[in-house]
Amino acid sequence: MTKKLLQILLLFATNLMFSQVVINELDSDTPSTDDKEFIELKSATPNFPLNGYILVMFNGGSSGTSNLSYYVIDLNGLVTDANGIIVLGNSLVSPVPNYLFPINTVQNGPDAIAIYQASASSFPMNTPASTTNLIDALVYGNNNTQASALLNALGVSTQINENMNSQGTTQSIQRKNDGTYEVKAPTPGRNNDGSGILFNGITITAPTTHLTEGDSFNITFTTQTNVTSNLTFNFTLNNGSFTNADFSGNTTVFIPAGSNSFTTTIQLVDDTEDEGDEILRIKFGTLPAGYVRMNDFIEIRVIDNDYTTSAWGTPLNPTYGVVASTAPAGYYSSLEGLSGVALKQGIQNIIANPAVVRAHNYGDIVDILKKADQNPLNSNQVWMMYVEAPRAKLDFQTGSSNVGTWNREHIYPQSRGGFSNGTSSTPDGINVWLPTNADDINAAHADAHHLRAEDGPENSSRNNRDYGGTDYNGPVGNQGSWKGDVARALFYMAIRYNALDLVNGNPPDTTVGQLGDLASLLTWNHSDPSDDFEMNRNNYIYTWQMNRNPFIDHPNLADYIWGVHAGEAWSATLTTEDITKLQMVLYPNPAHDYLMISGSVDRGQIEIYNIAGQKVRMFNFDGTTRLQLGLPSGVYMARVTAADQTLVKELIIN
Repeated sequence: MTKKLLQILLLFATNLMFSQVVINELDSDTPSTDDKEFIELKSATPNFPLNGYILVMFNGGSSGTSNLSYYVIDLNGLVTDANGIIVLGNSLVSPVPNYLFPINTVQNGPDAIAIYQASASSFPMNTPASTTNLIDALVYGNNNTQASALLNALGVSTQINENMNSQGTTQSIQRKNDGTYEVKAPTPGRNNDGSGILFNGITITAPTTHLTEGDSFNITFTTQTNVTSNLTFNFTLNNGSFTNADFSGNTTVFIPAGSNSFTTTIQLVDDTEDEGDEILRIKFGTLPAGYVRMNDFIEIRVIDNDYTTSAWGTPLNPTYGVVASTAPAGYYSSLEGLSGVALKQGIQNIIANPAVVRAHNYGDIVDILKKADQNPLNSNQVWMMYVEAPRAKLDFQTGSSNVGTWNREHIYPQSRGGFSNGTSSTPDGINVWLPTNADDINAAHADAHHLRAEDGPENSSRNNRDYGGTDYNGPVGNQGSWKGDVARALFYMAIRYNALDLVNGNPPDTTVGQLGDLASLLTWNHSDPSDDFEMNRNNYIYTWQMNRNPFIDHPNLADYIWGVHAGEAWSATLTTEDITKLQMVLYPNPAHDYLMISGSVDRGQIEIYNIAGQKVRMFNFDGTTRLQLGLPSGVYMARVTAADQTLVKELIIN
């Protein structure tokens, strides 16, 4: 009898322990990007360990994921505070939560959050909501749409609208002492009725501007009220590659009784190593009882002043002939004499050769672009194509906000190419790769020849639009230094993958497998000639993918496939003068009543001779210039003189 009574008492005690934790407050909809979301739990007794509990978030609505879990937090190891409260949330919540999850994690509803007595492994993604081992649940939203199925599945009678006062982004859902809910201004880390212990909050104040190696700066720690006894704690600055070797200074905080602040000076070490820009992170150590962090994880950019520069220019101020192609001897020899379909197939045989070419994944692209798109003026930056400006390599976008970051721009858009999410986002390095071929459209997802570093918002602005024509022509005021790069990348893609094509005009942005505007791209190929920046990236990508972009090595190939020389036999020896000498191009050729000249040299002179050797026209040019010819049909020779060099080119007038 005694043994049975003991078992009953143990069962009662266990149920009591697991029934005293409730969802005390929820703020799922916050201003802007939902970067101050939090969930507050409360135990009936203070300093209560949450071992054996999990917090589960469920989708509501009528979609295929309705009533299924989308995020699980294992609460093992967490303990409520002296008021019985613990906060889980984003790092910008103040006071700082005891457990951090990424911004934009908690959906705005109609959805639900629930506490279970279970292990996290028992709730994999898309687990149906149920009352099995359920401790407490809150079904919520920010409008009047009801999650009826969730209410039934969780045994909850009422759904709470965070926006019931039309202030959803500035108010939270809070549990009252009688178990009902109200909506009012958030109170993270405090009892909702204002009772209980008030903790002394500590705030970190530090510079928000960038610092450079060798600079010194102050960090101040301030309490909300004067401390009643001496307060001592430590903080750290280490973050990734930023270590103790990168700074000196006191990292122990001491605030004497009766005071409320402490300031320490940190000296950044100016070494001679090119480590790249780094981010130091000011982070609290363990605080004594009675204190909370009002902010934490304060990040400061440290600019490395030991960067290197390259001998070639940026796309905005290009150089030509400084970077030599690393294509092996004979790489393109099989193309000699080919024309039409045979020429196109011959190019594909080289750049999609399944015995040679390697496919990598989307995660690897970040590392590839940090090298391939490195700013020639600063080795710690990438060059962003459309906006024609540099950005620190470490500012790669990792969260939902793309402002002030760079990311991976697909020149041939994913949705237009039919290869969305075709490869893994987990990098595995240059030595791990998959075989590929011309039908392997998924490989296009991570083909570095058409991926470029780009400003986050501008990438979004371009979206999946066509180029040229009446569609995307870059941000306002851009100088077009990227246009030839785009054209040559798309020429490559249209031949590398059988599923892709380039067409004239601007087909709808929902069209899969076609992209325009071919006529504009052919013009861009001439008006923005291939430069050293492109050649360098072509060389580097070749070390990963074991294929090259032929239209960077031989830009005129495009004219022999889609342009004015389409159908003519290709010969590298007859078509590379404009690349190896002056980087000047004459187009269209054949011409009619006019001729365009452009290239790397701003000013020069062009003389046109007839077949008898007589000079029939002479023009001076300054930058890209349109020349009115007024000559009869026939074969002529154009002699271009600029920068003490001469280029002679055959010119046909129809």
